[in-house]
Amino acid sequence: MNNTLVAIIIGALTIYVGYNFYARRIDREVIGSSPTRATPARMYMDGDDFVPTSRNVLYGYHFKSIAAAGPIVGAITAGALWGWVPSIIWLVLGVIFMGWASDYSAIVVAVRNDGNSLSATAHRLIAPRTRQILLLFIFFYLLLVAGAFGNIVAGVLVDPRVPLGIIALAVLGLLGGQMLYRMRTDLLVVTLVTVGGTLLAVLLNADASGPVASLWSGFNGALNSLAPNGVTQVLNPTNAPDQQVVPVTVSFVFWLLALFAFCYMGAILPIWRYAQPVNYIGFWITALTIIFGGLGAFLAFFLRPDIATFKLAGYIGFSGPPNVIASGPLQPLWPMLFVTIACGAISGWHALIGSVGTARQIENETDMLPVGGGAMFSEFALGLLSLLALATASQPKGGAAQFADGIGGFLSVFGIPQAYGTAIGFAAFVVIVITVVQLVFRVMRVTLAEGLGDRSPIFRNIHFGTLISMAATFLLVITGTWVYIWQLFGASNQLMASLSLLVVTVWLAASRRNPTYAAIPTIFMYITTMAATLVTAYNLYATVFIKQLGQPGHEIAVIGSLLTIAIAIILFVAAVMIGIDGIRAYQRYRETPLEPVTAPGAASA
Repeated sequence: MNNTLVAIIIGALTIYVGYNFYARRIDREVIGSSPTRATPARMYMDGDDFVPTSRNVLYGYHFKSIAAAGPIVGAITAGALWGWVPSIIWLVLGVIFMGWASDYSAIVVAVRNDGNSLSATAHRLIAPRTRQILLLFIFFYLLLVAGAFGNIVAGVLVDPRVPLGIIALAVLGLLGGQMLYRMRTDLLVVTLVTVGGTLLAVLLNADASGPVASLWSGFNGALNSLAPNGVTQVLNPTNAPDQQVVPVTVSFVFWLLALFAFCYMGAILPIWRYAQPVNYIGFWITALTIIFGGLGAFLAFFLRPDIATFKLAGYIGFSGPPNVIASGPLQPLWPMLFVTIACGAISGWHALIGSVGTARQIENETDMLPVGGGAMFSEFALGLLSLLALATASQPKGGAAQFADGIGGFLSVFGIPQAYGTAIGFAAFVVIVITVVQLVFRVMRVTLAEGLGDRSPIFRNIHFGTLISMAATFLLVITGTWVYIWQLFGASNQLMASLSLLVVTVWLAASRRNPTYAAIPTIFMYITTMAATLVTAYNLYATVFIKQLGQPGHEIAVIGSLLTIAIAIILFVAAVMIGIDGIRAYQRYRETPLEPVTAPGAASA
């Protein structure tokens, strides 16, 4: 049981059974997807956001829009805290009964409501104040995502084995949009040119001692020589006592700004010109990593048993390992496991980007399930692969390094040297994360426009909204506040999932459809994530705020933890108010639905 072969078989069965016997049934019997019903992409085709897109391209776009650091870091962290058994159980049950339903349903609701966002739908179906509260929640939530992921990406871009692949991704993303939509080039040719070119750049930069990596190493060194002690210093009390003062280097700031430049194009350009082709390229990089990494994990059972055997304990304990218990924070399996493993099981970001991005590109309603549901099951595979990278490791490292080492080990089954495979894993990790960060800023500027545009028209300006979002993120990262913000990311992400499912549940009731498949996950995730938010706020208070209060030089730790506690309270209160409004609306529509449901396959909703 404790080997990669069994885990891969469990993963394959999960995807097959969940998609074919549950997801397809809901799509057919509850939603009634119809190939004859016009979609917003076809009705409002504007060449910017509403762009009818082939399901093959859109599946890749949506998968890369949702797959980032969450399924990687979350699965690795959870496995280290509670063991691989509870982690794999939550991955399996989460994706079958909740994850695909959240992704797919958010797209369905947006498609059936003229491409409107979740907040706009909440305004119409629940209450006007619900929209404003949800927009407030979404912006703070996205700020947490941008700060957490922005720090991760900038930190890994400093690695000299990484930058060339990301530069190629940006350039070939622009080229791909032109080839596909202006030059009308065959999709296969576009894929070979853009994906092949990006992979070639990744491989050219993969050797840490090679000429390309040496060039980047010298470049970083020249930047850091401008300020040998760093631009500033931040305090990270989660590190060992002698490593708590962390310098913010010039090279880190440079790559953070380079990340913003990459994301700026994704936020302001028409979706077809940059964001969509970049994510399509990223999809293939990620898919190849999953396919060959998973195949290596499968074959390792027969060819390399030393790699295939789990070294990680199946179950560590309800409260986590002894060192975590001794350090003070509360880490009970419930509710914390369910917010630590986020994107591989269920995620609020998926529903958010699905409703404001993917739904506006759906060409045919029958594409909603393979795009939304199919992409979520694919991300489950990425989460499972990340868990296997930890479970088979002889020396656990955590995060990006653990994922890269695991991929290197699985690729070594094919004869690829471990060091080279690890470098490829690092590059793949950055491609996986950076393609999502660009969309975070796109959704942030849309949220600002929707929430503040009526009061102040300047927020409707795409450049202003994007730059404001990036400035806030820059301050979050450069001051070191991300150290504390990251701890709240998981809880807020899963809370966003429960709120999106709440909107879906209300819509199902309003249209006289059976809401059970969405309502049960809503209740479970809402209660679980509200509890996790309180636990996280307490941990910050007890282990950071109190311990650092009054200590000279630790003011940033006090301010950072206090800010995070305040955000946790804001999110908690906002979720309570949205929950109350949602329950009232649900009860109202159960008695008096807005519209009669038509038979599956009918031409109108």
